[in-house]
Amino acid sequence: MIIKKHFGICFSILILISIFSFTIMNSSKEKTTLHYLVRQPKTKITNPPLLLLLHGVGGNEQNLFSFANDLPDNFLVVSARGPLTLGPESFAWFQVNFTSGHPQINEQQAEAARVTILDFIESLKNDLDFDDKQVYLMGFSQGGIMSYSVALTEPEKIKGIAVMSGRLLPEVKPLIADEKRLEKLKVFVSHGRQDAVLHFPFATDAVSYLQTKGIKPEFHQYDEGHTINKQMFDDVNLWLKTNSAQ
Repeated sequence: MIIKKHFGICFSILILISIFSFTIMNSSKEKTTLHYLVRQPKTKITNPPLLLLLHGVGGNEQNLFSFANDLPDNFLVVSARGPLTLGPESFAWFQVNFTSGHPQINEQQAEAARVTILDFIESLKNDLDFDDKQVYLMGFSQGGIMSYSVALTEPEKIKGIAVMSGRLLPEVKPLIADEKRLEKLKVFVSHGRQDAVLHFPFATDAVSYLQTKGIKPEFHQYDEGHTINKQMFDDVNLWLKTNSAQ
């Protein structure tokens, strides 16, 4: 995951503070299917909305979690680690190859990851209290891909998704729910026009497809690459606050 340097520095200390002061880590996987970090809601609330953070290729559960302390106070924030180990502290949801100039995925792994995330959300109920009617996914890059795949196929289980620098897999389209089932799903999409990893047309193609399914995504574009900067974070944060208050 790439984060603008001037923005990332602001959160570098927060990662350590959050891990030791505000979170627990599931290290055994006995109750849940994935390792994860947690930020409890900052406000006292019964059955808070759940925000599940999904990292990109080569990242881990601490990447997006660096933002956790600045996410809306009412959310239970959970950051999950992808099931595929690429190296030390380096994980993914599925393998992808860019040598052809177009991302080629391991379709079996991508489908297994989709099912795993759904199972993980269900298993979290054993450990944490949250409103299962208010589950949001926020993913960067491959985490955004997984957000699309999970929500569009099982929209009854997901209230909204925030896809940052992601794409919609053509391989998942045959599994996508019909317009009636999708009508309540909230979608936020952000993408950099200079993205050299997942090119900008991936975002516009996804938005156009969503519109054919009756979804009206909130779409933000920036003169940026494959990254998250402060404006991107502020925009998604406002979207989360607005939709969770409805």
